[in-house]
Amino acid sequence: MKLCRTLYSDASFLQIIFYEDKNFQGRFFECDTDCSDMHPHFNRCNSIRVESGCWVLYERPNYSGYQYVLTRGEYPDYQHWMGYNDTIRSCRTFSYTGEGPYRMRIYERPDFQGRMMEFSDDCESLQDRFRSRNIYSCNVLEGYWTFYEHPSYQGRQYFMRPGEYRNFSDWGATCAIIGSFRRITDF
Repeated sequence: MKLCRTLYSDASFLQIIFYEDKNFQGRFFECDTDCSDMHPHFNRCNSIRVESGCWVLYERPNYSGYQYVLTRGEYPDYQHWMGYNDTIRSCRTFSYTGEGPYRMRIYERPDFQGRMMEFSDDCESLQDRFRSRNIYSCNVLEGYWTFYEHPSYQGRQYFMRPGEYRNFSDWGATCAIIGSFRRITDF
């Protein structure tokens, strides 16, 4: 079954395929554009193939809830994209070459106040590098990034595009705790 299908005039297009069962089995749905409510098209999502493009998946309709940043590859079950369950209700694509440069400033207080540190590379443990896990504001100057709730790129994810985030709620978090982050480079 096709979902959100748009044909392009050239051969390059974005594509993600959602499967209801693990290991790319069961009913499937193809998508090549943003989709704010996928619930009418399938009940669960247990595996995904990202054929091309970069995608942010959301647990709830209208791009809300837990976020999962996926790049090209195969994800045979929801644990492979660090999903908490088999619920995906909306998705959004973004275009980016992934070739850098990358630059981001994090702050220990809201509105870009307090101690600041600038990064241009991945950080597996924010506690080790910044001496704190609390980030209250952030300015993504260049590149796309993913924040993770825990060290070693684990836990809840937050998609960070270039822009100013005056408070952690601006990137969808309910608290200021971030354990790690990395550049989105694998395209």
